[in-house]
Amino acid sequence: MFFLAMLLPLSVTAAELPPAADGSFSIVVIPDTQHYRGRATKAEPESTAQVSNPTFHAYANWIVANIDRQRIVFVSHVGDIVDINNDDQWRVALDCMNKLHGKVPYGISVGNHDMTSAGDSSLFQRYFPRSRFSEFAWYGGCFEPARHTSISADNTNSFQLFSAAGTEFVYLHLECNAPDDVLAWADEILTRHADRLALITTHMGLGPRKKPETSRDFYDAPKGRMNWTKIHGKRGNSPQQMWDKCFRKHGNLIMICCGDQSRTQALHNESRGEQGNIVHELLSDYGTNGLRVMRFVPSANQIIVRTWNPLTGELCESTKISPERSRHQFELNYRTAKAQR
Repeated sequence: MFFLAMLLPLSVTAAELPPAADGSFSIVVIPDTQHYRGRATKAEPESTAQVSNPTFHAYANWIVANIDRQRIVFVSHVGDIVDINNDDQWRVALDCMNKLHGKVPYGISVGNHDMTSAGDSSLFQRYFPRSRFSEFAWYGGCFEPARHTSISADNTNSFQLFSAAGTEFVYLHLECNAPDDVLAWADEILTRHADRLALITTHMGLGPRKKPETSRDFYDAPKGRMNWTKIHGKRGNSPQQMWDKCFRKHGNLIMICCGDQSRTQALHNESRGEQGNIVHELLSDYGTNGLRVMRFVPSANQIIVRTWNPLTGELCESTKISPERSRHQFELNYRTAKAQR
């Protein structure tokens, strides 16, 4: 009866997102936040208005207002924090993320729009460096390149440690098309924390399996784990290579979150790692259609995934690109790190 009582408030007929019940907790995933307005933006290139991002602000405001109600213990951004890699947009992004700073643990994956095609993420590092997070006990650290460089450096790849309702987590945030040296570091972090449930956010993951040759391919081509890259040239690893070289090895891994593909918007892939563990791969790139609230119910080993739109105050049941409700509102099962081994 206790299990049913915890699930009933999240009924598929619910018009709103009810509060999290005792014993449950939520992880919020922010999709790509590229919806900038004002001067020199793609949306308003001729505008002279100050750069703004009402959607990003609304998402951040909702998270802060619902930390207690939804028992939010962590927030993950899938990347493409900005649309154009310039100071105007990074200042807005910083203002939005500052709303969360010191209130809830969070991590950020660096997307292809957040760096140069060669992988230089200097502006991200300026606004979200390691030093910004070093005061927090939940901040685990970041990858540091062997030589001085602005590629993959200073918090571009990071990990966080936190616990909720007796469950301990390690959460990695990896840049788009992370190169081999970054994956070797990620491999070491996941191995070191094999006693914790592991989650990963990396910008590219699910979408058209092959690199699209036409604009329609982004919509119509077969979808799954992608076999192509955008960043780092020959050093960059595709989502499939990242899985093969690192992710599939780790029995404590239960989930990989990604964004990047606005012409797919939502997708769920279930894979099995080398140790028999089920890994849920979740794409969310909703634009203005909402963010993900992942409600963990440890007593049932279940994750109740809800796509909630703070702009409308409603559940996202369907979109033009992804009309099936099951892509936006669904449930997943998981096992504890101990049971995974």
